[in-house]
Amino acid sequence: MPELHVHYLPHFVREHDLAESTVVVIDQLRASSTVCHALAAGARDVVPFQEVDDVLTAAGDYNRADVLMGGERGGERIDSFDLGNSPSEYTADVVFGKRVLFTTTNGTRAINHARLASRVIMGAAANLTAVCDAVSSDAVVHLLCAGTNGHVSRDDLLIAGAMAHELSQRGQWVLNEGAQATRGEWQELLNAAVANARSPSEQLAIELCDTPGGKNLLAIGHDEDLVVCAQIDSKPVVPELDRDAGCLKLP
Repeated sequence: MPELHVHYLPHFVREHDLAESTVVVIDQLRASSTVCHALAAGARDVVPFQEVDDVLTAAGDYNRADVLMGGERGGERIDSFDLGNSPSEYTADVVFGKRVLFTTTNGTRAINHARLASRVIMGAAANLTAVCDAVSSDAVVHLLCAGTNGHVSRDDLLIAGAMAHELSQRGQWVLNEGAQATRGEWQELLNAAVANARSPSEQLAIELCDTPGGKNLLAIGHDEDLVVCAQIDSKPVVPELDRDAGCLKLP
């Protein structure tokens, strides 16, 4: 049977243990969500960088009209960058046909942690079903939660649980302890949605407010990002890392 592993933080799993497998990087608030929005809006690709200076250096290698610099530090847009890390900024009139050079506090570091994997995909509520479709035939799948500033963050765990729930409904998977626990958390969210006559997306938006990542966004006035990021299957794309080109793009 195929195996599904959920890891609460990148440093909870060795890079070597992710080798030759499929890794879904989950940074729900907000890198994964933003990458989905960018590619769905027609961005050529998204190039992840760990450091701000690396983005600035790379931008100098391009015709500036062909690229956008996007990302955040402390949740806010970086000085001199074109875009921050709010998914709603990445509209077709802004990003269509452009290469996005992208760095975030947590998400792009998690991508780097998965560099030995055979496949690296970005996962979020926005592309939940599309990701499950893409990995459903793979033998070993790791859901790698990015966390918030090195700490476990429930926003990522909920999406990992949603994927574990969806995949379990499609067939028999061997789930590690993290996959079982997060699947249970997602089921509790679904039960709460029914009890309160809400859609899963509405319930998710409410629960994101109480997560570490959500609280950080509320503190800096990015309330709307929580609603946008909570929309399940709103951007049914599968951003996958092209290892040779060093970018996330659509298959």
